[in-house]
Amino acid sequence: MGKTTGFQEWEHVSAPKRDKAERLKDSREFYLPFPPEEAKRQAGRCMDCGVPFCHQGCPLGNPIPEFNDAVYRGRWKEAYVALSGTNNFPEFTGRLCPAPCEAACVLSIDQDPVTIEHLEKEIIERAFAEGWVTARPPAHRTGKRVAVVGSGPAGLAAAAQLNQAGHRVTVFERDDRPGGLLRHGIPDFKLEKSVLERRLKLMEAEGIEFRCGVDVGREPTYAALREQYDAIVLGIGAQRGRDLDVPGRELSGVVMAMDYLTHQNRVLAGLTSLEPRFDAAGKRVLILGAGDTGSDCLGTALRQGAAHVMQVSYAPPPPQVRALENPWPRWPLVFRTSSSQEEGGQREFGLVTKRLSGRDGRLEAVHTVKVEVRPDAEGKPRLVEIPGSESALEVDLLVLAIGFAGPDTRVLAEQLGVKLSPRGNVHVDAHFATSVPGVYCAGDAHRGASLIVWAFADGREAARSVDAYLAQGDSALPTRGKDYAIG
Repeated sequence: MGKTTGFQEWEHVSAPKRDKAERLKDSREFYLPFPPEEAKRQAGRCMDCGVPFCHQGCPLGNPIPEFNDAVYRGRWKEAYVALSGTNNFPEFTGRLCPAPCEAACVLSIDQDPVTIEHLEKEIIERAFAEGWVTARPPAHRTGKRVAVVGSGPAGLAAAAQLNQAGHRVTVFERDDRPGGLLRHGIPDFKLEKSVLERRLKLMEAEGIEFRCGVDVGREPTYAALREQYDAIVLGIGAQRGRDLDVPGRELSGVVMAMDYLTHQNRVLAGLTSLEPRFDAAGKRVLILGAGDTGSDCLGTALRQGAAHVMQVSYAPPPPQVRALENPWPRWPLVFRTSSSQEEGGQREFGLVTKRLSGRDGRLEAVHTVKVEVRPDAEGKPRLVEIPGSESALEVDLLVLAIGFAGPDTRVLAEQLGVKLSPRGNVHVDAHFATSVPGVYCAGDAHRGASLIVWAFADGREAARSVDAYLAQGDSALPTRGKDYAIG
């Protein structure tokens, strides 16, 4: 695929970025388009590897070698048709996915992989520019009605597939606008909301109904929804943040990461004014958590004009290169620098928070101790505090980005009686069916906080199962690999 010797002739080149000083002045996306000739070269690096492990890395099963070959040969519409056959929303994965496909690329064995993620974005943006992406309502309707609860990635993917299958789909969203995590959790500098609005308008034109400001479980109840619709898909996410259990947590100046990001997105959308407790301007900010959410908070704090930002992880820094016990094609556990971390701030590793202190109810310091990894009596690694390494960090705003505790399933379990997993997630079988007939679940609500591409893949597969259930009843189990005509 591509050019047989392309990977030998051309080096890996990432998509260009706006200058760091420039992008900190606004909240526009930081990536720039690939020049057409560079996109062709990068696609041409896709080697004739025989077994494309990128398929193994991509939860959606995108035909990566095929669309790379089409881009290399200048057949952009062909590339779009191939990509859209497995991916409902390349404009989102092409911006937000951490690209496990690239980690599994055969070139990753000893060099940099094909730039698959950015090529996805180039393909879909070319498709929109050329007018190839249009609303395609289904040719017929089945008469079946499906309720999708939640308009995040999993809910949108399920809704799109079920609508294409001819079912009447209504998406219920608790917030005042649809999009879920895509709208409220992802900063504009990674996903401008005009990109989301563009897709939502297409989905509405295809016949999907969005009902916003509806808190399912309160009004209507889940039980009422089950009576009104032929099937339900739960795509409620798992955004219940993990809190910090240390003395001083009650001090003002401590906020949860998703509250911080959501508020900033609403401010940028003109839906609210900036609250002082979420304003980092002139403040010393400490972000607990080294993941993507923490990085998003870092970029947000820098754009708000923070005096100083530190991002802290309890774990030691990852190695610069793969460890022997982390071979290809597994996800490489190596040191990375995000776009936000490129822009500024300080990163610290191996620090554990012991307590918070302040004055007059206001946070002033975070007290930490250094830790290191040591083997225990059984030889297993564990974190051990280093004596005499205690320190106090002066902090005005502490943002907790230390992970997610799972979905909020209390009302759901009470009203529908769905079975929960030992971790408190919604329990599903191999076909995304819950313990209640006609009720399915996709994405983080059953998986736990995970990648956006897994949410899209789950939504598609859950839709396949719902379609089979509506057509033939519970005894009909869908076959993986069958697809709806979407390209």
